[in-house]
Amino acid sequence: MENKLHVQDLRISFHTSNGKVQAVRGIDFDLSKGETLAIVGESGSGKSVTSKAILGILAGNAIVESGEIIYDGQDLLKISEEDFHKIRGDKIAMIFQDPMSSLNPIVRIGKQLTEAMILKGKIRQKESRDNFNGYLKRLSEQMAAADPASAARTAEDCKKFDKFEIEHTKLEAAYNLALESAKEVLSDIDVIAFELEKNSPGKGAVDRLKDIERCAKASIHRYVVPEANKAEVDTLAGGLGGQFKSKDYAALLKSLYRLKEIISPCVGLEAPNFFRMGYYVTFSGQELPDMPMDELNAYLLKYLDDNFMLKFLQDAEGALEYSAGMTYGNIRTAKEELAKARPVFARENLDKKECDATLKALDRAVGKTIDPLAIAKDSVVYTFAPGLKGELDSYFHGVTENVKVLRKYDKEKRKYDAMVAKGKNPSWELAAAAVTDLELVKANIAHLIDRLVAHYDQILAAADSRDYRAETIAVIDYLKANASGVVAKVTPQIAKQRAIKLMEEVGIAEPHKRYRQYPFEFSGGMRQRIVIAIALAANPDILICDEPTTALDVTIQSQILELINKLQAERQLSVIFITHDLGVVANMADRVAVMYAGKIVEYGTAEDIFYHAAHPYTWALMSSMPDLDTNEKLSAIPGTPPNMIYPPKGDAFAARNQYAMKIDFEEQPPMFKISDTHYAATWLLHPDAPKVDPPKAVVDRIARMNQRRGEKKDEQPGTSAEG
Repeated sequence: MENKLHVQDLRISFHTSNGKVQAVRGIDFDLSKGETLAIVGESGSGKSVTSKAILGILAGNAIVESGEIIYDGQDLLKISEEDFHKIRGDKIAMIFQDPMSSLNPIVRIGKQLTEAMILKGKIRQKESRDNFNGYLKRLSEQMAAADPASAARTAEDCKKFDKFEIEHTKLEAAYNLALESAKEVLSDIDVIAFELEKNSPGKGAVDRLKDIERCAKASIHRYVVPEANKAEVDTLAGGLGGQFKSKDYAALLKSLYRLKEIISPCVGLEAPNFFRMGYYVTFSGQELPDMPMDELNAYLLKYLDDNFMLKFLQDAEGALEYSAGMTYGNIRTAKEELAKARPVFARENLDKKECDATLKALDRAVGKTIDPLAIAKDSVVYTFAPGLKGELDSYFHGVTENVKVLRKYDKEKRKYDAMVAKGKNPSWELAAAAVTDLELVKANIAHLIDRLVAHYDQILAAADSRDYRAETIAVIDYLKANASGVVAKVTPQIAKQRAIKLMEEVGIAEPHKRYRQYPFEFSGGMRQRIVIAIALAANPDILICDEPTTALDVTIQSQILELINKLQAERQLSVIFITHDLGVVANMADRVAVMYAGKIVEYGTAEDIFYHAAHPYTWALMSSMPDLDTNEKLSAIPGTPPNMIYPPKGDAFAARNQYAMKIDFEEQPPMFKISDTHYAATWLLHPDAPKVDPPKAVVDRIARMNQRRGEKKDEQPGTSAEG
């Protein structure tokens, strides 16, 4: 399964007036395409901090101490705010807990739904243009370098390809605009005709008639509503406002139904082949011939077969192979530089001047190993130099700061020891000195080098098996995608159409009416649906749901969960669902991560967690979770979470854990492997630990769930022995 997000060793703290709070303490997880991962835990466990780190919206006093968040080949912890702006909303979207904090109460719903589409549309258009031009330029350069004798011809071919791609996407964009306009006319006519027949037009009738007039005129297109109908459509649409103003509803209905009669047959017509059209217009230099659609498609196909630019594709394939060969040579050079750098970073005491010079040389050498024709970013190569710089900064910061930290620690320890000597029991635990482990930093540097060398070895090993023909097709597809983005301008009209479709998708009744209303006119559940629609507006890859049902009643909560499940399945979204309620995710999560005090304490599939839970904290959550069959008194988790300014020495849950052993107060447990999919950080899983059964409430709950599961299985058709 395709991996969409990789989080490794994420550690985040916050500077406060009382000291440094360790909010997230080394968490790891992966998120696959179309998967739902639930992160469960009490308030303050680090769930929301993790999600905000992924989205790049941490508070100003946050410190990312270590870790990686890899999305689309890049580490989100190391990219600029400008780059994050391209990802946030477009690729990764978030639904927050309180919908009213996400909505402006004095701005109409339609405006809030469309403004992001229009803004992002403009950004994407510029980005697509830059990506298209930039890549085509690099391709042209590599073509010329691969075959200098034909440099002039390949440059001309690239210009033609540019013109061709833009031409056929423009044709398609104009057609789609006209088609969507025609569909909106029909939809608006149905709504207002219903009101007029009752002789009670709604408040938005004037605006809707204006929309009909605008969209009717926009629907005139060679392959949608023919030019032959233009005069009649203009006359009918232009007279709607006057008929309504004079309250001549009979004449108005007649005009609307005539518009519908003209436009309805046009919506279901065969779509043209814009690729062929664009190719013909570009390379023939002529206008499209006027003939029926089936004849036109056949004519254009013959022209394409006779004139297709196979030479351009061959040259592009040669450029890819040439560029890859250059990259392989640069990789071998970079490996030599990495070998020279090892002893520099392995010295007992690193020299800053020497390290800075070595870093500069490595940055240059590694930078040259990035293939200019590679479409996807190589995260290992891209993040090497920033990662190495970060480790070196950490080392030299530690060299100067460790002395100060140890001096402060010694002072606090003397104070602590003096209190103990006087027979006093301090209410706080003396935290270990937060010094930078210089040897660990040097080990991290060595790991970065080892990882890059191993990565380079993999690339070189796979060199002979590369399929440059397949890569050429991928390049053409990439250019097509960006060319379509160049001409796909999001107008207010298009944005409105998309917004109404989104409102229908998230279950908002009468979207045309609701489009013009304000948030305060919506119920809590409807507001949350609108927030979900806004999050989906840019069609993201990853959707983060930060307790989206907390403020809703049980019935609406169920509806919202079902909606998220439905959208996830339809759009193949990857979902991170954050909640404090384990029961909320029982029927929607593929995998569950249970967090406590900034760490993941148990991790596994939904079945692993609900049927084979192994951590006492997970048991406690399950014991406090009600269901319809619960007869016994629900158990509350005793005590409170630890103060993360002074994190506990051992297991953070030990003080609240009735099964805690002596070692739980002395040493943090590692993550024990229970199965290939199930892990838990508890000393109870150690081979030398005493056998402990889960609480009776958990055992009974699992028994009930197994019973219901068995009953459902028996109900399935074809499961009997006779079947």
